[in-house]
Amino acid sequence: MTLRIYNTLTRTLTDFSPIEPGHVRMYVCGITVYDLCHIGHARSAVAFDVVQRWLKASGWRVTFVRNITDIEDKIIRRALDSGETIRQLTDRMIGEMYQDFDALGVERPTHDPRATDYVPQMLDIVRKLQDKGLAYRAGNGDVNYAVRKFAGYGKLSGKTLDELQAGERVAVSEGKHDPLDFVLWKCAKTIEPEGAKWDSPYGLGRPGWHIECSAMSCALLGDTFDIHGGGADLQFPHHENEIAQSEGASGMPLARLWMHNGFVNIDNEKMSNSLGNFFTIREVLQRFDAETIRFFIVRAHYRSPLNYSDVHLQDARAALKRLYTALDAVPAADMAVDWNSPFAARFKAALDEDFGTPEAVAALFELAGEVNRRRRPQDAGLLKALGGILGLLQGDPQTFLRAGSTLDEETIAAHIAARTAAKAVKNFAEADRIRAELLAHGVVLKDLPGGTTWEAAR
Repeated sequence: MTLRIYNTLTRTLTDFSPIEPGHVRMYVCGITVYDLCHIGHARSAVAFDVVQRWLKASGWRVTFVRNITDIEDKIIRRALDSGETIRQLTDRMIGEMYQDFDALGVERPTHDPRATDYVPQMLDIVRKLQDKGLAYRAGNGDVNYAVRKFAGYGKLSGKTLDELQAGERVAVSEGKHDPLDFVLWKCAKTIEPEGAKWDSPYGLGRPGWHIECSAMSCALLGDTFDIHGGGADLQFPHHENEIAQSEGASGMPLARLWMHNGFVNIDNEKMSNSLGNFFTIREVLQRFDAETIRFFIVRAHYRSPLNYSDVHLQDARAALKRLYTALDAVPAADMAVDWNSPFAARFKAALDEDFGTPEAVAALFELAGEVNRRRRPQDAGLLKALGGILGLLQGDPQTFLRAGSTLDEETIAAHIAARTAAKAVKNFAEADRIRAELLAHGVVLKDLPGGTTWEAAR
């Protein structure tokens, strides 16, 4: 089956083949590093991690670029507030970002460019846009993009210029010829600290946000590449503006295919600081293990809204435990995936249909049922191998199943031995008391033909 991907630009499922045979070039908008990453960042990072994992598993070489925005208004304000230099703040936050992403099993991209390393390329794009009459110097010293001079503006969002302008609140008196025009280069303000301004033909200043991604993506992947991705909130204006800048400068399509992951809601409400329902990855990791969080994200389709709540995370952990229970019962054989086998074929068909992770996860549960019934190491090996493509099921089963108990393993073993002795002399009341005591500490006993084992209750 051919891989099909939903293209936001055409609003259709599209058969995918890379521009260069055997090589996929993909760019995904990354993090603005002024604070800890939140659960929305986790959703995007995991979604596109699955995309690049499946592209690789399908036999393609992947050049994956995920940028880091390390100069922006929020970064400048945060650095001033914290008494750090911009570089000190962004270095620190990049380290925090990778600590969170590594915990979630997100593989490092091929390139993770920092915007501040690509200012010359940004200025080159601005120059080209000026030469083509698509950019102008405003009275306040900024350089702006003349949106109405780019014929294709609005094609990604599917809105006309008049529809877009109706939602704008930017006054023309701010130095723009049109409310829809956006800044390419910002004239430096006197209060801005060192590290926030660069020399340019327009005087001291810094890049606008949108121009950063145009410069980094084209510098590392070429004027036209295969996939451009990001969160649904970036579709307009960020990605629309990227298209206008890049295609206006080069005269070529920026990306053949655009992908956008869905929003994260908190208890059915959109996540936002104003509602007080804003959670960082670090906060969620204090309550749930990283693989449970990843599984919670993966089992929803990347384009669908993701409703975060403790109840849904608890349900995700219970479901993941069922998969690990199958792997705990049967040793997994090391093996390559035979894509002609029924379970692997169902898994592949799911991911080939716009990275359909809900159906792929369903195939894993069907395979786990087969492992429990037939007790074959090769089935367990296939379950582990397929799970690995989603970044799951690579840990030690007993470590996962036993996480969360308030007792150490030596104490639990002593209680199990005491219970076994009580049962041997038919003191079942004592045996039941020990079981209940362990359960109160989050330990569930399992009596099996080979003896008694245990796992964590949650």
